[in-house]
Order: sequence, then C-alpha cells, then structure tokens
Amino acid sequence: MRDTARLFRPGPILRRGRSALVGTMAAGLVLAGAAPSPAAATPAAPVPVQLVSITDLHGYFGDYTTTVPGARAGEPGQQVGGGAYLTTHLKQLRAGQRNSILFSAGDDFTGWPNETGWFWNEPTVEYLNSIGLDFSTVGNHEMDRGQEFLRHMTDGTCQGRPDDDLCFRDSTGRRFHGADFDYYSGSLVDDRTAKPLQPPYHVEYVDNGRGGRLPVGFVHATTKLLSEEQMSYTPKGVDFLDEADTVNRYAAILRRQGVRAIVAVVHEGFSQQSGAGYDECVDPFGPAEEFNRRITPDVDAIVTGHWHALVNCMLPDPAGNPRPVVEAANHGRLINEINLRLDPVTGEVLRDRTTSVNHPNTQDVTPDPETLRIADYWRGQLAKRSNAPVARVTADLTRSAVEGGESTMYNATADAFLWAANRDGRADLAVAMPGILRRDITYAADPANPADAPGRVLFGELALGTVYDSGIGVGLVRGDVTGERLDELLESQWQQAADGTVTYRPVAVSGNVRYRYDVTRPVGERVVAGSLRIGNRPVRPQATYRIATLANNFFAKNATPGFTALFEAERQDRSLYNGGDALWRYLEKMSPVRPPTLDRATPVSGR
Repeated sequence: MRDTARLFRPGPILRRGRSALVGTMAAGLVLAGAAPSPAAATPAAPVPVQLVSITDLHGYFGDYTTTVPGARAGEPGQQVGGGAYLTTHLKQLRAGQRNSILFSAGDDFTGWPNETGWFWNEPTVEYLNSIGLDFSTVGNHEMDRGQEFLRHMTDGTCQGRPDDDLCFRDSTGRRFHGADFDYYSGSLVDDRTAKPLQPPYHVEYVDNGRGGRLPVGFVHATTKLLSEEQMSYTPKGVDFLDEADTVNRYAAILRRQGVRAIVAVVHEGFSQQSGAGYDECVDPFGPAEEFNRRITPDVDAIVTGHWHALVNCMLPDPAGNPRPVVEAANHGRLINEINLRLDPVTGEVLRDRTTSVNHPNTQDVTPDPETLRIADYWRGQLAKRSNAPVARVTADLTRSAVEGGESTMYNATADAFLWAANRDGRADLAVAMPGILRRDITYAADPANPADAPGRVLFGELALGTVYDSGIGVGLVRGDVTGERLDELLESQWQQAADGTVTYRPVAVSGNVRYRYDVTRPVGERVVAGSLRIGNRPVRPQATYRIATLANNFFAKNATPGFTALFEAERQDRSLYNGGDALWRYLEKMSPVRPPTLDRATPVSGR
C-alpha cells in the first residue's frame, strides 16, 4: 500500500506494500515475520479480525436510490443506495474495531453513471481512496481497456487511451494520481510467460493485542470467463486460469510461508433461490458454490462478486467445516462483514467463532459530507464536459436507411472504425453491425441548450451512448478472415425464419468497400459473385483480410444475432479505441463532416 493518509482508519492494522510483497515472493521468505508474544500465564483471548467488503460498485458513489429485499424471505424490502450513505455505514461498522480490513471483490469500474463514466472512472478511484479501501481484486471490468488502462488507474500514469484523454483534476484540484490501494489477481496471466499480470496474493498484518502481530493472507482470482464479456474481451496478451486452481496454488504458498488465516477474494459469483433474503442462503447455485467444494480447507472464507447477487452462506469446505461464501450485491447496495477470531499463538482461524452478515446501505443515516462534496464536484464537471464542442457537421447524420439499406450515420461509423483500427494497428476494412447506434447527430441546434449551435456536435451528444456500449464501452477488435468469410458475413444480412419470411439487417461497410447484391436470388446467394471489392481490388475467396468491428461480434455470447462469420477470425487483437471513442475522435479529426455517400452496396434488381 502507499502510505497515503486515509480519511478514517479504525484500528492500528499494519500492512506491507507491493514492493515488499514482490520481493518476498521472489525470495520465498516467511511472511509471518513477527512471531506472537510468548504465552501469558493466563490464556490470551482470540484475536478479532473484521473483514468488510463491497463488490461491483461500478462507480455508483453519487446519488443513487434503489431497493433490496428483506434480510429474510417475507421481510419488507428496504430503500438503499448512494455513496454518501455507504461511507457513513462503513465508518459506523468499523468504528472501534482493532483489526478492520476494507476491500472490494472487483468491478469498481467501469461506471455507468455519467459523472464517473465520462471521466473514465477516475472519480471512482478518488472515492475509493477517500473511504480508505485497502485493496481490490481485479474484476472483468477492470480489464475493459486492458492492462495498460488498469495501470493508469493504479499508478496514475496518463497512458491507456489512444487519445490521452486522461488525468483529470480531482475535487481537490489535484491531477489524477491513481489508486492509494493495490489490485490483485492470480488467474490473469501473460499468454507468453504464464506469469500473473498482477500480484496474485498478499498479506495483511493485524494487531494481536499483546504488542505483536499476526498475518492474514489474501489470495485473488478473476472470472475465467472474462473474455466472454463483450466489454472486457481481450483476445491477445492474456490467459485466464481456473479460479479454484489459482486459489489453491497461492493458498499453499501462504501456508508454506507460515500464514494460517487465509481469505479468497474471487471475482466470480453465485446466487440463491429467487425470493430469498439478502442475508440468507437458500439452494445456492453458480460457479462459487461449485468451486467452494474444490477450494482447499486452508482457505477460511470466500468473498465473491460478478453476479450482482445477494447471498450470505456458510458452506462446508472439502473437509466438512463451514466457512463463509458470500456476495454483497452491487452498486453499493450491500456491505458484507465477516468476523474472524484467530488463535493468538498459531494465527489459525477458529472456525466455530466465524460470523458473516450482509448489511443494507440504507438511507436512514447522515450522509457523509466528504463524499457529498466529491460527488457534487464531479456532477459540476459533468455539466461542463457535456457542453464541450467536439466536431461540426454540415448536415444531419441519421440512421434512417435508403432503399438499399445504407444510412449516413452507419456509414460514418464504419469509416470511424476503420480509421481507429489503423491508428494503433492495421485493418483492411471495417463494418458497423445493425442495431449498434442509439441516436442520430443532427445539424440543428438544441433550442433548450445555449451551448449548442447549428452544426455543432457536443461531447454529451456523441462520446458515450451513441455507439452501442455502456460505461467505458465495447472495444474495437481486429481479426483475419478469408474472402469467403467476408462474403458469408454480407450474406448474413438476409435472415430467413422458419416460416420462410426474410428479414434484411444491413451491415454498414467502410468507404473503401463496394459490392452489389440481387434480392431475387435465394438467401445465401445474394451478393453478386465477383462484385465485392476492397480499395478497387476484387476480394479473392481464399485470400486473408483484416477486418475491424466491435468486440462482441467475434464470439457467440454477445454477437449480433444471425452473424457468425467472425467467430473464427484469426490473429485477433484489441484496439485501444472503443466504439464511442472511434466515432468521436474520427468526427473530430474530419470536422467539418459531410454525410458520406450511400453507394457502397448497390442493388441490381428491384424488390
């Protein structure tokens, strides 16, 4: 940890920084360093350790109101939410605790609230710093822009976006400096070296009450399904190991180093029977329930995330001893509290004294003024950023299609994808799949907004929410396909149902692509043979072409329905640009932008 002062620290907990941890890992030294004090004449009391955790905050530290069910089935629901209330509850829970550790099970960002998302979640890090977060496990959304962007969030570097639109001034006027806490994961590894991309485990030292200290080890893992998530899809550079295997590997290392109290923090989750309360465990199911049966009994508690579920279980480990397996919802709706009792001599967890409870983030407490101040600041910055001019257009860019299926907005988006894909890599063509655009860009000024003017495009109209995405956005991915696959992709525009009806779902192609089609021919044979050209050169069926489009179209889980031609694309890699970035920066670069011509796909016969 950095030695940055925290707003509140309830007890004299002692901890090691990242550099000390890495050195210890390399040298194989015993982390239990300071031995407990010699036994007193009377048996010493067990050492209390409070574990307080949140998960899947996603930047929801501003004003936010939602509900949770009751703690038990049949109990009334409760109104919850909001970072200022969350801060107050955390302070109250931790007050007077000698050994309290506050952490997150991941997905601290990507944030969907505009006041966090429009500043690439730097406000979220400011909030987490302010509450004294001790550490976090890497979630899938921490990888939404890849390893370089996560390094920006942790270390405060101004790299990790292609346009260097980073390092905003925080609510104190200070330039973004990164997290005052560390991120961990043992299951995200370099696909060449098999080494973890982040530290896989660490140790927190707690006060034993007799002038000594005891170690509590934490092992960390991220969902192995990370690349089945469209926003964090990372086809190159990262491998994803099994969560339980990862936990067992590093738990064994900690045991060899003398650590007896071990907690697994895993960004993969589970849930329970519908209708159960947030503090219950009724017929639990999901990955965490399964890997609990495989995780070594040396692990004393398992804290999970990812499923946004409300569940608090005591499940048997492989030796039959109960241990907490918990998930505390999302967006700051719940807080989980696990209380451990350690043997004062050995440091072992006294399992029969472990308790776990989920607390609701109710709005019946005094909101924390510091959090209110931070949230207020970012809301003010949001209003300024929303009205910042980013481009000019000479006429409307609309999604409305002409008879052949083309539209000015979709064609401009395909051009933007190709432009962006060639900024930090290479692509021969790009496509914009149907249904990815959520609004038009109009020439007329918004009469309700004095900052607007005819032809002016504002940040709030374009950068986020125009291209299919949420939070930081869906990445732009490049991959190699054959000309035969390109033909298949275009043929997929005509989709035939079981009753024989045909739906036309046009794909926009970048401006260097031309082809003709004939709707009188059978479905699957409508692209005119030999007509498909890239840069005036005919596409050859067995030749290889590099195509760029949004990440979700390269794998089955989130692909645009009916389009499978890119699933086997080779040499896939992810651009630093996401869909919204690409369109925003392209229009900015080409400003003033004229609507593109609608002559890329030409019908050869009437309908």
